[in-house]
Amino acid sequence: MMLDAVLARIDDTLPESLERLMALLRIPSISTDPAYAEACQSAADWLVADLASFGIAAEKRATPGHPMVVGHVSGEGPHLLFYGHYDVQPVDPLELWDRDPFDPALEETPAGKVIRGRGASDDKGQLMTFVEACRAWAAKHGSLPCRITFLFEGEEESGSPSLVPFLEENAEELRADLALICDTGLFESRAPAIITMLRGLLGEEIVIRGPDKDLHSGMYGGPSINPIRVLTRALAGLHDDEGRVTVPGFYDGVPELSPELAAQWDALNFDAAGFLGGVGLSEPAGEAGRSALEMIWSRPTCEINGIVGGYTGEGFKTVLPAEARAKVSFRLVGTQDPAAIREAFRAQIRAALPADCTVEFHDHGASQASHMATDHPAFEAARGALAEEWQTPAAFAGCGGSIPIAGHFKKLLGMDSMLIGFGKDDDQIHSPNEKYDLESFHKGIRSWARILDAVSK
Repeated sequence: MMLDAVLARIDDTLPESLERLMALLRIPSISTDPAYAEACQSAADWLVADLASFGIAAEKRATPGHPMVVGHVSGEGPHLLFYGHYDVQPVDPLELWDRDPFDPALEETPAGKVIRGRGASDDKGQLMTFVEACRAWAAKHGSLPCRITFLFEGEEESGSPSLVPFLEENAEELRADLALICDTGLFESRAPAIITMLRGLLGEEIVIRGPDKDLHSGMYGGPSINPIRVLTRALAGLHDDEGRVTVPGFYDGVPELSPELAAQWDALNFDAAGFLGGVGLSEPAGEAGRSALEMIWSRPTCEINGIVGGYTGEGFKTVLPAEARAKVSFRLVGTQDPAAIREAFRAQIRAALPADCTVEFHDHGASQASHMATDHPAFEAARGALAEEWQTPAAFAGCGGSIPIAGHFKKLLGMDSMLIGFGKDDDQIHSPNEKYDLESFHKGIRSWARILDAVSK
């Protein structure tokens, strides 16, 4: 009966919940641009006031960058930490937006009503689903069903430079039994999912140099080394004919799927042809013998993200370039060691260099993969709650992307994370005309209410 009352209030007060989200969306909290530093402060202030409005002791905490918002509520049962971020991506190119990105609106579309505006899905709308569920609990019962800590970050979209020091300095205050993160989405935009596997990320930039200046290809072509040819040969050697990465030791720590998880993923009936067809492709690439879903969620990758060298402007210029550059990223799984892979990758590139060429490397960050221990009873409780709300089975799913906060919580605070989100594949996060389905917002609030009820018992 307690849950029924909360769900009824969520339904009855959806217009007010929507207006609060609209108010937060109007704040242009772009964290990467110093011109919006004051707006980031305003967003943090808004959240502090909003949490306080239903009895949460919250405050804005200064960092060297944008502030954190921390709130606490006491209670019986498990201690949960909820994490979200209030900062948003830049809106450029502005001319591709159909409306002012910080003048949000509810729009009718052929697929239903959507909330249009920057941050609607990533991550203000998702963050507010949890806040609104807590508000409904407090309104009906005078308290929340368990002890909860709120942590809202303002630098997630700009690399989180202040996050690790803040977690280290406040570890005792923030440590909980389980972290909840709402920054993911539904499986194929239809089924609820709990993300239990996140790939790690390693970034490297390579600069190969040959002659001390660009050379005339007629006068020097032939006897002179061409850094582009050296670079492309080295890059081509990163994969074998079966699509496997050739870096020595790369697959150390890569686990095979358990039969139970493989069966659950098979039951999702992932449409690989539709997935590829949606971006103009038809044939799966990557590792031979692996399904598309397996390659996205549980297998590591090596991808060339950018390559440049020589003259690339209008017209033609016949030169042998003095240097060539490439950016390469690795998505990591299991217990793969980013530091070991970085060294092995650099050694492989160096071994491919002929005489008269040098190489320079630039580190672009590294994080290990995260794997959640689903034997924690909260995971099955949450899965049941999601299935009840969405009337479709909820899955333990993987995620091809990287969400470093989950790894930081595990390493620095010793707690697992449960990642649940209600975004859809077409939400256009980071792009013009970002949106969040009104249904996702509404059912997301109801889902969190059910989850809080289930895990607090």
